[in-house]
Amino acid sequence: MKQFDTLYNPYHSQRNPVVAKKGMVATSQPLAAQAGLTIMQNGGNAIDAAIATAAALTVVEPTTNGIGGDAFALVWVKDTLYGLNGSGKSPESISIDKVRAAGYDEIPKYGFTPVTVPGQPGAWAELSRRFGKLPFKDLMQPAIQYAEEGYPISPVLAKFWERAAVRFKEAFEGTEFDHWFETFAPNGEAPKVGEIWKSQDMADTLRELAETECESFYAGNIARKIDEFSRAYDGYITKEDLAKYQPEWVDPISVNYRGYDVWEIPPNTQGIIALSALNILKHMDIEGKESTDTYHKQIEAIKLAFADGEKYIADPEYMKVTAEDMLGEAYAKERLKLITDQAGQPEAGEPKASGTVYLCTADEEGNMVSFIQSNYMGFGSGLVVPGTGIGLQNRGCDFNLDPESPNSLGPGKRSYHTIIPGFITKGKEALGPFGVMGGFMQPQGHVQVAMSTIDFELNPQTALDAPRWQWTKDKTVWVEKNFPHQIAEDLVKRGHNIEMKLDSSSFGRGQIIWRDPETGILYGGTENRTDGHIAAY
Repeated sequence: MKQFDTLYNPYHSQRNPVVAKKGMVATSQPLAAQAGLTIMQNGGNAIDAAIATAAALTVVEPTTNGIGGDAFALVWVKDTLYGLNGSGKSPESISIDKVRAAGYDEIPKYGFTPVTVPGQPGAWAELSRRFGKLPFKDLMQPAIQYAEEGYPISPVLAKFWERAAVRFKEAFEGTEFDHWFETFAPNGEAPKVGEIWKSQDMADTLRELAETECESFYAGNIARKIDEFSRAYDGYITKEDLAKYQPEWVDPISVNYRGYDVWEIPPNTQGIIALSALNILKHMDIEGKESTDTYHKQIEAIKLAFADGEKYIADPEYMKVTAEDMLGEAYAKERLKLITDQAGQPEAGEPKASGTVYLCTADEEGNMVSFIQSNYMGFGSGLVVPGTGIGLQNRGCDFNLDPESPNSLGPGKRSYHTIIPGFITKGKEALGPFGVMGGFMQPQGHVQVAMSTIDFELNPQTALDAPRWQWTKDKTVWVEKNFPHQIAEDLVKRGHNIEMKLDSSSFGRGQIIWRDPETGILYGGTENRTDGHIAAY
């Protein structure tokens, strides 16, 4: 397969895939990737490596994730793909009426109102219990060491940290936000490139999670600290909300795209948007990658998929249609009829009822993990629980205040969720895990990477290096500065509003590990839009 040919590189990228045999970890921070690889070399499997990498990322990339976030995983073990939903629910005491009475017309980004139960620590522990080999406390050691001893700040990390510090100085009012500055900007400024940053509070918290297998977070000392902080500022989240949390094993969903099965976590995630778009595109003739017609079809398909996703995706208990309805073949063909040679205005159809980090790992036994976690919008709610280093997520701001919507705010609900891990199989063989971080860019990145792999036979590094586009709203599409200019001009002629962006940080940050089914050799790609790294042996 050409995906495994390191010489096949039509973009003349300066980087080829990393190739290894025994194990591989790919993520956005070199120190975290190395943490996972060390665990694997010490006898752990791909699941152990994923947990260690995820824990380390909360320390070495706090600009996009933290201990107080959510997580999702797709896990390939013994020729079976498992899905884990590690997203938490809204507090039992919150309601639309209470939020409106507080003076809000929409859910705010910061403070206690958008805070939902963090599912991430529970997801780590659950993965370890079911599939891990090493003791859980061993998996936390690299993260504890980074937090306690400190590490030097890398370039992309410094850029995002500085942006957050400047934004938070302007946005935050109230003493509840003081702990964020004490933890992440103790001198009023973000740490600079090469500067050592550390947090003893975070190290102590990670050590407590290691010793209790995260039970303290939901029914112990840490839960008590979260509860006290919330009560001090009339927050909604309580220790009772934390005690009720359990991660949920779910059946992954997929579509067959030109002989390959592309897999996602089912709603409440937006992974179904990527699948819906691919389900439309598979019925279309695709000329070649660098074709105006190809880009036009991709954009139009993702617009239709997003229109459906924004209307229907919610906590599955409240959805008015099922994933099967949205991915039905007949419905895909109906949506296909709406695509012409001109840019259209996206509208939802009616299927018949019947700031994130990504990592992937693979080991010599054939186990593979696609894992994603996030505090959302960078540092999340801007709240850090005193004495813990735990930044609480603001995932609840993806609810709405329309009581008729399936994704309306309510007690004990999971919100529409942007973070999505991806996986590809062919027949009974795993090709491997992939993901692209970045809010609503994620399903668009999944579509572009999947098509680059399947339609255009690009190797994993080339698939990630290729210039990207991002639909934002109506007929507006952002493109990267290295996007082909002639194609951009031709898309304008088709009615698209094309905006070229000099900063590539909003176009996602991805990783890929493909496994050659014939040889077992691993091929990894990582992102040039971040401090990405692949650790392998």
